[in-house]
Amino acid sequence: MSLRKLVGVIHPRIAVVIHDLAMAAVAWWLAKLLRYMLRPDEVVSFMALEFPIVLVVQGLIFRMTGLYKSVWRFASLPDLWNILRGVVLGSVAIGLSLFLYSRLEGVPRSVLLLYPILLAVLLGGPRLAYRFWKDSRSDLFQNKKVKRVLIVGADRAGEVLSRDLKRDSRYSVVGFVDDTAGLRGASINGKPVLGRLDQLPEVSREAAVEMLLIALPAASTTEMRRVVSLCDATGLPYRTVPRLDDVVAGRAQFNQIKEVAIEDLLGRDAVELDWTSIRETLTGRRVLVTGGGGSIGAELCRQVARLGAQSLTVVEQSEYNLYRISQELRANFPELILEAILANCGDQPAMHKAFVETQPQVVFHAAAYKHVPMLQGQLRTAFRNNVLATRTVADLAREVGVECFVLISTDKAVNPTSVMGACKRVAEIYCQNLNAHADTRFITVRFGNVLDSAGSVVPLFRRQIREGGPVTVTHPEISRYFMTIPEACQLILQSASIGKGSEIFALDMGEPVKIRDLAEQMIRLAGKKPGGDIPIVYTGLRAGEKLFEELFHPLENYSATEHAKIFLAQHREVSWDLLQAMLNNAAEAVAKFNEEELRRCVSNLLPSFRWSEVAQPDNVVSIRRINPEKSE
Repeated sequence: MSLRKLVGVIHPRIAVVIHDLAMAAVAWWLAKLLRYMLRPDEVVSFMALEFPIVLVVQGLIFRMTGLYKSVWRFASLPDLWNILRGVVLGSVAIGLSLFLYSRLEGVPRSVLLLYPILLAVLLGGPRLAYRFWKDSRSDLFQNKKVKRVLIVGADRAGEVLSRDLKRDSRYSVVGFVDDTAGLRGASINGKPVLGRLDQLPEVSREAAVEMLLIALPAASTTEMRRVVSLCDATGLPYRTVPRLDDVVAGRAQFNQIKEVAIEDLLGRDAVELDWTSIRETLTGRRVLVTGGGGSIGAELCRQVARLGAQSLTVVEQSEYNLYRISQELRANFPELILEAILANCGDQPAMHKAFVETQPQVVFHAAAYKHVPMLQGQLRTAFRNNVLATRTVADLAREVGVECFVLISTDKAVNPTSVMGACKRVAEIYCQNLNAHADTRFITVRFGNVLDSAGSVVPLFRRQIREGGPVTVTHPEISRYFMTIPEACQLILQSASIGKGSEIFALDMGEPVKIRDLAEQMIRLAGKKPGGDIPIVYTGLRAGEKLFEELFHPLENYSATEHAKIFLAQHREVSWDLLQAMLNNAAEAVAKFNEEELRRCVSNLLPSFRWSEVAQPDNVVSIRRINPEKSE
């Protein structure tokens, strides 16, 4: 067998063991040689079993200290620490073994001091040299063009990112920019801090940078907007590392490079939640989620499973959505008792069977129709699904003794001007007033638009930008509150833990975002120019659409809670008998498809709701193109 073939069949770990034992023998021989060089009159001598004892003992010590679990390609300080531990412990163990064997005859004590020093050098040197060679050889032998990158942020994340990029032949880090005064003129991993963040355009130009990498995972939304604005000013492509919340939640890796998402700029600073009380509410409990295949429902299922629920029942009327979320949950939480039910929440017999068989203790009712323009001409369908189905599920929760029922509502239910908002408001009224007639705690959670949820404006804009535009915005001054899907679900879980019953909880969602600004920012994130590469067209407000949304009605007397960013509104009481009678009339109108009677029922339930706004035809719009000169 040729030498090449012989090397090929040797496992890398075996080669490392052979190398380290050979270095141990060399170190022992050199230690004795150096010792006897000081006394030329003495002769170097070795006992018969001296080298076998040294190699066996040192090999066992290396194995105990975990030296062979590391990879030379990624040798670092922890590996050097393992080497130091191994050689020191090895020297002690060899000394004891030789003492038991021959009372250290022919082994001067100084040899035991020289040996670990020499062995540490002989083991650490080749490892570091090998890593340096592997890190540098890819740049020499690969034909790929190396991209010069500047890292924005010289904190821990930036340092880790620059170290990882040394092993990536596609990038060459030229330096950092950071606002920390103590880092002026500093060098990190051999790369200089070239300036402050506000000097980013000048530094990028002077250093001939080709890409910017944002390494600020703990930056607030305001800080992130500023950084992205400075990156935009350079005209260079830029990427970022994931947010700290995403890393902690396991949704991303710390050193993963990704495109800057609109969620990074429109989300708000994380809300501090009481996870202890949330776990007490859900851990070991039987939970049922309606609409569990939708954007909010699916994330609720994930978080409920992650918090250790005893069992989870998912009710969903979309076959594909139910299949998708059930497959995901079974793969990620194999110990979870999961029941997937394909049913409409308005199907009373099916829901009765589901509640009786699973006996849920906590119910999250997320099933609803939510598309405002589509529901404007679909009053019967909207009322049947958003009101009557909610009543069916809420009544069953009371019947089987559910401890907590959480209704997922919307800011569009406040002073509603749309069919969707009106139906959600009626559902709120029913659950709030049912609370007084049940042992179940009925809680309403109200929030604004959810970024990247199905049917939201973000996927629409993303598709329009991908197709080259135009991006359609209904009105230049229209604004909305936005939150991420995980944020919305965390608020829901927190509300379930602190609600006493009949409350409306809402998150302090910060400042509303103009949809025009959202469109322009998404166009810039795609590397295009708003009004130039991608036009923006204003189509006019649609029927039932507001310029701005509200989270509370003035009569709801909202107040602060124990959580700084969560507010509480007191519900408005309605006569229970009158409410039941009006809903029965409405249900009869739905069964007979009598929309005129259904309109009267909704008017009786919501006297302030103006049907004149609903009657506006959706296809009468004004179209105005954005002025490119004012888009910058």
